[in-house]
Amino acid sequence: MPKLTRYIMAFVFLLILVAIRAFEDDLFYDPYLTFFENDYLYIDSPRREIVKLTAFTSLRYVLNTLASLGILYFIFNDKIMIKFSVLLYALAYVLLLMPFLYFVINPNQEDYYLFFNIRRFLIQPIGLILLLPAFYYYKLNR
Repeated sequence: MPKLTRYIMAFVFLLILVAIRAFEDDLFYDPYLTFFENDYLYIDSPRREIVKLTAFTSLRYVLNTLASLGILYFIFNDKIMIKFSVLLYALAYVLLLMPFLYFVINPNQEDYYLFFNIRRFLIQPIGLILLLPAFYYYKLNR
């Protein structure tokens, strides 16, 4: 595949990530979106449906993961890196979902900062931000 085509495809997947972020209020059920803007300072945890929240958070994680994997694939064109990334994303999902569920089920105001950051790893493509420079460095030194 020509280099220009690969970069265009990577850009399309980047636009998908931007669209997920831009339309998050319309696409996903997440009462914590507005809660963590300012409400966490004044009120207790918002009313939430745990199963629905977990399902939509998982859906968002999967969509971000697929778009991130697409970007990684089209930039590096290395299937072994993609297999490693899939394993990393799956492991991260399992390890992050457990504390996420704990904080959703047992909300304590003193735990909001930790919950906010765990939730951020689940709903935003932070894995891509970490893997892109790591794989680039790996490719340079190989």
